[in-house]
Amino acid sequence: MTISFRDRVAIVTGAGAGLGRAYALELARRGARVVVNDLGTSRDGTGASDTAAAVVEEIARAGGQAMASGASVTELDQMEAMVAAARERWGAVHVLVNNAGVLRDKSFAKMDMADFEFVLRTHLVGSANAARAVWPLMREQGYGRVLVTTSSSGLFGNFGQANYAAAKLGLVGLAKTLHLEGAKYDIRVNALAPLAATRMTEDILPDEAFDRFTPEKVVPAALFLVSEDAPSGAIVGAGAGAFHSAWITMNRPVTLADEEMTVEGFASQWPAIARRQDTVVPETGFEQSDIILGALPGGKG
Repeated sequence: MTISFRDRVAIVTGAGAGLGRAYALELARRGARVVVNDLGTSRDGTGASDTAAAVVEEIARAGGQAMASGASVTELDQMEAMVAAARERWGAVHVLVNNAGVLRDKSFAKMDMADFEFVLRTHLVGSANAARAVWPLMREQGYGRVLVTTSSSGLFGNFGQANYAAAKLGLVGLAKTLHLEGAKYDIRVNALAPLAATRMTEDILPDEAFDRFTPEKVVPAALFLVSEDAPSGAIVGAGAGAFHSAWITMNRPVTLADEEMTVEGFASQWPAIARRQDTVVPETGFEQSDIILGALPGGKG
C-alpha cells in the first residue's frame, strides 16, 4: 500500500527547519501542495530569516508545489489570511500539521512569567489559532486531518520546562476535544510526541545521539497520522525509528462508605486509590462521571 497526498493541500507550521521541514518535503514528495509556514526565528522566538522560502525552493527543485508563509501562529488573523491564500491558490486545505514552537527553559523558581506566557501562546494558542483558521473550511469540505505536537515533557514532566510542559499537555486536551467535535465531518485529530535532533534539542540530546535521532525518522508517524486512513484521538511517540502509543488512563474508583467520608478515611484508602491496576482509558471526559457512578452502591459498574 502506498500512502499518497496527491491533490491534497497541507499547511505545516514551523516548517523552515528540523521536523517541520522534513514533514513538508515528504508531503510534497508524495504529491501534496504545501504551505511552508515559518517566521525563521531562533528557538527562543527571537530574530527572523527566510527559511520558509528556502524550503519552498527545495520543493520546487524536486518538482513539487509549495508557497511560503511568514504568518505568526500567535495571531489568529494572520493564520486566517494564510488559510485564505492557500484556498485561493489551490482551492482547499486538507491537512494541518502544527509544528511551530519555541523554548525558553528555566526552573520555575527562576522563570519570568512573560516567558511562561510566551511559550504557552506559541505552542498552545498558536496551534489553536491555526486549527481555528482551517476548521470552518474542513467542516465545509467534509474532510480534514490535524496533527498537534505534544511532548514527553507534557505527558510526564521535565525539569526546567514548566512552561513548555504545560503547553504540551494542553495540546493533548485540545486534540482530544477536536477529535470528538470533528468526527462527523471526517476531521481526524491526533497528537505526536517527537524526539529528534534539531535546533530545539541541540543542547538536550547528547552528541552521539544526533545521528540516530534524525527528523526523517519521525516522518513516518507524522504523515500516517494526517493520511486518509489516519486514526483519530491517538497520542503517538516517535524517535530514532522507534514508535509507541501513549494513553491517559484512570483506575477503577474506590468508594468510601459514609462513615469513612473523612480525610482520614481517604488517607487509609490511598494505597488502593493510587494502585495501577484495572485501568481504563475513557473516550470522553464524561466517562469519568459514568465510571464513578457505576462504582457507587446500586450502580452498574
